[in-house]
Amino acid sequence: MTFIETDQLERTTGKKLYDYQKEAMNKIFDCLERNPSNYNLLYQLPTGGGKTVIFTEIAKRYINISNKKVLVLTHRIELCNQTSKMLGEFNVNCKIIDSKVKELPDQDDFQCFVAMVETLNNRLKDDMLDLKDIGLVIVDEAHYNSFRKLFPNFNECIVLGVTATPLSSNINLPMFQNYKELIVGDSISSLIKKGFLAKATTYCYDVGLSALKIGANGDYTVKSSELLYSDYPMLQKLLYAYEEKSLGKKTLIFNNGINTSLNVYDTFTKIGYNIKHLDNTNTPQERREILDWFKHTPNAILTSVGILTTGFDEPTVESIILNRATRSLTLYHQMIGRGSRVLPNKKEFTVLDLGNNAARFGPWDTEMDWHEIFRNPDFFLSNIFSDEEIERKFRYTMPDDVREKFKNSIDIHFDVDAVYQECLKKGLKPKVVLDKSIEQHKNMCVENSEDLMDARVLARLLKDDIAYRVRLFSYNICKSTENYLKWLSEDYFRQLSSKINQHYVD
Repeated sequence: MTFIETDQLERTTGKKLYDYQKEAMNKIFDCLERNPSNYNLLYQLPTGGGKTVIFTEIAKRYINISNKKVLVLTHRIELCNQTSKMLGEFNVNCKIIDSKVKELPDQDDFQCFVAMVETLNNRLKDDMLDLKDIGLVIVDEAHYNSFRKLFPNFNECIVLGVTATPLSSNINLPMFQNYKELIVGDSISSLIKKGFLAKATTYCYDVGLSALKIGANGDYTVKSSELLYSDYPMLQKLLYAYEEKSLGKKTLIFNNGINTSLNVYDTFTKIGYNIKHLDNTNTPQERREILDWFKHTPNAILTSVGILTTGFDEPTVESIILNRATRSLTLYHQMIGRGSRVLPNKKEFTVLDLGNNAARFGPWDTEMDWHEIFRNPDFFLSNIFSDEEIERKFRYTMPDDVREKFKNSIDIHFDVDAVYQECLKKGLKPKVVLDKSIEQHKNMCVENSEDLMDARVLARLLKDDIAYRVRLFSYNICKSTENYLKWLSEDYFRQLSSKINQHYVD
C-alpha cells in the first residue's frame, strides 16, 4: 500500500505539519508498508508535541488511499471530543461512540469512529455493534491497559498506539506483548531547543516519604498520601513553596487525594489567594465553569486530583506544583507536561516538586532511552531510586527566619554520619551520637534565650532539624521503620526539653 505524499495532503487539508511531525509520519508509513496489514506499531512523542495532529493526519491519509475506515480509541470523554474536533478540522467525517450510542444503523455515512474503550467493549460484548470495514485502529494514550480487551476484535487491522511514555501502567502487562515495534519521536530537550515546548525550571523540596504505602498498581496509595499531604506541616511547606517560587503565577497543583486537595483549597483561601478545587465529582457544567475561570484569571490557582493529567490543554499555565509523590514515570511526565505549552510571551515555566519525583526519575527533560524501556520495562522499574536512597541524600537547611532565632550560635551543623563513624572507632554505643546532637541543640536554645520559656519555644523550632538527624541516625543503625522514627523523635525531644530544664535549674 502506497501513501500520499505529505505535502500533497497538506494542500487538501489546509493544515501545516512541522518538520519533525513530517519525519515521524514518514517513519510510521515506511514501517507499515514493510509489514503485514495487521501489524501493531507504537509511536512515542512527548506531551505537547502534537500526537493528536499526527495521528489525525495519518487517519486522513489512510482513508484517502484505502477502501477501509479508521477507529480511534480513547479512555476519556474529553479526549473523545478533542479528537473528534481535530478530525473535523481535517475534513474527516467521524462519529463518537459514547454511552448515548446503542446502535450504528448509519455507520456507512462515516469514515471514522472515535470510541470510549469501555463503551465500545460493552457494545461489542452485547452484540449491539458490528463495526464494518475497519482497517486502522489508533490507540490514544496507549500505555493504559484498558485497550487490550478490544484488540482481539481487530486482529486483521493495523493497530497504531501513540503515547508520551511507552511504559505500561501495569508492570505485569508490558507493552511489547501487544506492539511489535516502537518508533521514537523528537525528545523533550529537542522540542524545547526548536521552540515547540517551554523550558521547565524545577525546584525540589525534600519530603520524607517513609509513611507512604505502595498499592497493587505499583504506585503510592491514596490513603497513605492523604495522611502525609493533609498534615499541617506539609500544607505549610506547600504554601511556603508557592510563595517562594510561584507567587502571582497561574498555578496548577496536582494532589493524590480529594481530601488533600480540599485542604490545600482551605489553606490558600484563608490566606486570601484566588484558588478553586476540581476533582472527578464535579459536574460537567461545574468543570467547564472552573476551567473557564482558570483560563481567564491571570493569577489563578487550581488544585486538582488526577482529572487534569490528560485531555487538558491550557497554554497559559505558568507553574506546576507536584504536591504528591508518584512511582509512575507516565504520570510524572503528564503532570509536568500541562505547563509545557508555549506562547509568544511564554518560553519557560516553573515546576515545584514536593514528592522527590525529580530525584526518582531525573529532570523532566532528561534524555530517555525509550527503546530500552519498551523492551526491558522490568529492568527500568527495578532501577528507580528507592525513597530511602533518595532521602539519604537529603541535606537539611535551616530556613532563614528560623536561623535568625539562633543568631548567637556560630555553628548549627551536626554531621551525624561522621560522629557515628567516630563512635564506632572508639567502641562507643550508637546512642552517644544522639546524646551529642541533643547537647548541641540544648546549647543552641540556651545561648539564644533569656529564660526557660524562651528556650522551650526555640526547641520547638528545631522539629525539622531533629527529624532530619534522627532519620540519618536510623540509616546508620539500619532501623528505620516509621513507628521507630516516631518514637525516636519524641524521645529526642523529651531529652532535649529535660536538658534545657536542668540547665536553668542548675
